[in-house]
Amino acid sequence: MLLRRLRNARTLAVLAVAGAVLAPLPAASDPAGPAPRPVSAPGAAAPPRTVSAWLPYWDQENAYKIALRHADQLHTVSPFWYRMKSAGRVDLHGGAGSRRIVDGLHRAGIKVVPTVMETLPRGALAAVVTDPGRRATHVETLLKVVRSRAYDGIDLDYESIAPTGDAAYEKVRDGYATLVTDLCRRLHALRKQCVVTVSPKTAGTGRVWDYRRLGAAADRLRVMAYNLHWAEGSPGPLSTPAWYDEILRRATAEVPRDKLEMGLPAYGWDWAVGKRDRARHVTSLEAEALRRKVGAPYRIDPTSRTPHFTYEDGGTRRTVWYQDARGTAAHLPVLRRYGVRHTVLWALGFEDPNLWRELARS
Repeated sequence: MLLRRLRNARTLAVLAVAGAVLAPLPAASDPAGPAPRPVSAPGAAAPPRTVSAWLPYWDQENAYKIALRHADQLHTVSPFWYRMKSAGRVDLHGGAGSRRIVDGLHRAGIKVVPTVMETLPRGALAAVVTDPGRRATHVETLLKVVRSRAYDGIDLDYESIAPTGDAAYEKVRDGYATLVTDLCRRLHALRKQCVVTVSPKTAGTGRVWDYRRLGAAADRLRVMAYNLHWAEGSPGPLSTPAWYDEILRRATAEVPRDKLEMGLPAYGWDWAVGKRDRARHVTSLEAEALRRKVGAPYRIDPTSRTPHFTYEDGGTRRTVWYQDARGTAAHLPVLRRYGVRHTVLWALGFEDPNLWRELARS
């Protein structure tokens, strides 16, 4: 899997294979109708669920207001504020480190664990994590970020190593696990949280992540369970219950369930049918507004249990797949089946407002 989050394209790419087909849900005529409820055993009490979320710097004020509005549900907010440039350099995105936002989230009882991401050239991150000296330098650089504000820890979202080839992936996998282990140990000495964001491990993806070592070192392991279909691939759902089943079957075999956060999408892709053009990114809110604007009926795909629609744009037929509250509610029973009660949302401000209700009652 190759994943990068960028300001404009906001790319999140996952190369994966779908799992087995589940029984279909009836199609819905309108999203305003009742959403499906997660299934549980008779008399079983639902375990408490926590929600974390990333806060995008390009929509910071709106995302911050939403976080405060749902403070009773939020465990952690991770502002998408920092970008690794080299072992000894971490740059700030616009608005990064806002003390007003950090203090406001803290007053609301929300932990603030900013994300450090990277979009380094091929091989650059691998060169850092496999060199002991550069690893040590980078740990010190990350600790400076944590100490720069009243942060509760840090979230590493380092994705460019994901497509590492056969000849090097074991060395890169071990080097990254060592970097995380060293960083988490230092953070814990400061009483800070260590969070790591990773790609899903399936039959064909995720081998560069040593889930067992990362899960042992970190407080939370965030699995980006989205982009089964992505901007540069063929149209289709971002996730399916069957794919979630495969992801969690592997993840729970290697990581304690209480440390797992399942990443939920609040966005979609708008593809030109039959063309090789890169798909347009749409938030869940934008997708639903577009559906209503073009007059497309609301439909839930019976296999993936996610909404989708088609429309015409200047002579081009386009298809949109996205996730909303109804679709997410149909996916959550898989998490319950595996005893995974923590989720993380990409991203604040993207979501269907009804999603918060579904997360609260799931």
